[in-house]
Amino acid sequence: MASSSADTIVIVGAGIIGLDVALVLSKRGLGRQITIVAEHLPGDTSPSYTSPWAGCNLSCISGSDQKALRWDQLGYAHLMNLATHNEAESFVSKTQSVEYWDANTPHDKIKSISQYLEDFKVTPKQDLPQGVEFGMTCTSVTVNAPKHLIYLYSLLKDHYGVRFVRQKLPSIQAAYASPRTRLVFNCTGNAAKTLPGVEDSKCFPTRGQVVLARAPMMRKNVMRHGRDYETYIIPRPQSNGNVILGGFMQKGNRFVSDFHVKQSECVNRIFLGSDPSTYGHETDSIVSRTKELRPQELRDGPCEILAVFAGARPSREGGARVERDSISVGGSKRVLVHNYGAGGTGFQAGYGMALDAVACVDDILKELERSAQAKL
Repeated sequence: MASSSADTIVIVGAGIIGLDVALVLSKRGLGRQITIVAEHLPGDTSPSYTSPWAGCNLSCISGSDQKALRWDQLGYAHLMNLATHNEAESFVSKTQSVEYWDANTPHDKIKSISQYLEDFKVTPKQDLPQGVEFGMTCTSVTVNAPKHLIYLYSLLKDHYGVRFVRQKLPSIQAAYASPRTRLVFNCTGNAAKTLPGVEDSKCFPTRGQVVLARAPMMRKNVMRHGRDYETYIIPRPQSNGNVILGGFMQKGNRFVSDFHVKQSECVNRIFLGSDPSTYGHETDSIVSRTKELRPQELRDGPCEILAVFAGARPSREGGARVERDSISVGGSKRVLVHNYGAGGTGFQAGYGMALDAVACVDDILKELERSAQAKL
């Protein structure tokens, strides 16, 4: 990696997690000291570059631990602010949201989020679909994932002066190639499992397949958390009526499991968690489940299938890893911040995760801020 004056802070990875870290740092006036190094950059498409394939919305699909709850609240505030003040440029929109649970309703989590979600209401039992035990509505947000990534890329590069380098690093130690580098943020997603210097055995891919459709009557987020399936419909802001229909959450590198086309039917198959292929029976399952969930908009109204995608969510046993670490580089200890393993919650949790990642090296950042001010 060629050195530059922007190498004081290096972020490895240009998915939503790495970009959110760069945004938080840039808001502190450190943009011109940041280099983002990644194999793939916003605008690229690759099964291993997960962020552009996301739905994506803010929902209850995340965990119920205290970190996840806090990250969701911080992410909601961040995305709602963009939707309120910068909707057109950021491709983030306020959207009415409906969520259902067939079983195992996370009541503690729902109690937590009800305190800040706009227009939160519990759905009366008589209005619930058959087989659903609990439902809620609120004003949430939807994000046009590929367009939002490009928005952040342009904002960071053109407004804040962040430098981007397209390069696949052979190890995390290689991020310290410049003698000026004080901090490295490891935002490598799925690569954290195999990248030398990290090699986190707790990481695993969670394969997903989604359908991109044009369904202009569908203007709400709708999610149904089943006993053995996840079904969701997520509109894409500023996309001429496009929606993401899903989905599947197939965990692990290789496994055998049952994935239900309907609750009474199943398909047995060996899957690769990182398999980039798409499968017709999965597409049929997604289309069938989503049309059953919203028949008026998707079955009776226009619904044109445009494309089918598969990608691997960067998951981790025990949840995301956001912590300060030290690493030996050339015989000396250097500071490394890990920030990866968000699974399918990167867009909703990413900003909160970035705030925590940045906070754990606040002492070093204050030194950098003082140095930058002295030069002025």
